[in-house]
Amino acid sequence: MHHKDFVSNLGSNDLIELQRRDTGAGLRHLLGHAAVILGLAAFVWLKLPLWPLAMLPLGIALVFLFTLEHEATHKTPFRAEWLNEAVGHVAGALILQPFLWFRYFHMAHHRFTNIPDKDPELLAGHKPDSKAAYVWHVSGMPYWIGMVKQLVGNALGRDPGDFVPRGARKKVMREAQILVGFYVAAAASIFVSDVLIWIWGVPLLLGMPFLRLYLLAEHGRCAFVSNMFENTRTTYTNRIVRFFAWNMPYHAEHHTLPNVPFHRLPEVHTRMQGHLCETSDGYIAFTSESLRALK
Repeated sequence: MHHKDFVSNLGSNDLIELQRRDTGAGLRHLLGHAAVILGLAAFVWLKLPLWPLAMLPLGIALVFLFTLEHEATHKTPFRAEWLNEAVGHVAGALILQPFLWFRYFHMAHHRFTNIPDKDPELLAGHKPDSKAAYVWHVSGMPYWIGMVKQLVGNALGRDPGDFVPRGARKKVMREAQILVGFYVAAAASIFVSDVLIWIWGVPLLLGMPFLRLYLLAEHGRCAFVSNMFENTRTTYTNRIVRFFAWNMPYHAEHHTLPNVPFHRLPEVHTRMQGHLCETSDGYIAFTSESLRALK
């Protein structure tokens, strides 16, 4: 079945109900995610026993704010648009990914999912094709280097990408200028205290490989076709991963119905049983299969 046929077969009332946003569900999830980050950050800041070990889970919780930023680009976590925008900007700032710029990047990804020469994720080299490229990609360094270049370029008014409309480029430039100022101030703060190094900088570096591995499963080794049941993978995983990833392991479900909030994706998944073409029994299984397939 093509994903468009699945959507067509949904009743209009069902579709409206599935797309209904729930601020309560979004806030509860946000508070849970934030509580983990703040609790682990406090543990590190206070240098409690074995505090260096807490930097890895802290980093994982921080980098997975990407999935919250991603949800906010769709304006689905909360009913209030201002709240989606505010949360998206904060989440993006914490992982060096400007929210407004990413929204345009991500919407282009949805329009051209896994289509060579059109999907910006493919054009950005997010799908390594050799073991050496794989290791380099998973290290997270291409992400950090790419984001710094993108931020500086945006702040200087350079071309932010064909996917950014002409009318939005000044806003993208201002966004980058504000973020660069924020990062300069954060870097300068180390002359007063090194706390940001231990609760933000080092944890981000430690956590990023886990996000890179997670993201590879979304479309990696999927067909270069327009059918979301074939070009996008749903990964079966545990509740902890689904929590920090805001249910995005249900990724074929998300790409088929991108306006459905994160908390309704398990229901969409149940409705899609028997139609999904690309699934994986966990991220370890997907990673092992991917490594075996590389040169």
